[in-house]
Amino acid sequence: MKLPDHLARQILANHQARPRHRGELPGAPHAALDNPGCGDQVTVWAQVEGERLAALSFTGRGCAVSQASASLMTEALRGKTLAQARDLAAQYRAMVLGGDEGGDPALGDLLALAGAGRLLRRRRCALLAWDALDEALARGAVAREGQQGAP
Repeated sequence: MKLPDHLARQILANHQARPRHRGELPGAPHAALDNPGCGDQVTVWAQVEGERLAALSFTGRGCAVSQASASLMTEALRGKTLAQARDLAAQYRAMVLGGDEGGDPALGDLLALAGAGRLLRRRRCALLAWDALDEALARGAVAREGQQGAP
């Protein structure tokens, strides 16, 4: 499903101007990544409770694509199980990397970023927050394993 261009631009502008879930989550695992090609920087915090993304937030600066992507990601994944989050992330990555502007309707407003796949330089912008989330989740998994093995 392809969003009309005017709707995609409106969604991106809205998330850039009024980002959702922006701010630090003290105590939650986090990861910071940069995109030197565009000057983007994003830090993602991911609090996992059980097998669910209980809280997800970000801070950062950069182009409209990177910041809107981070905001849309927090909206789409917050409250989902880790398995659901992985599935949605895989669909999103396939859309961006494959340049498939159709995308799966399950992506919802994330479809607004389908056009980023057409430009190689914008792919990194669109994936930066998602890569940071992967790192934050990996750090959180290591920390949880360490806590379980602690005497």
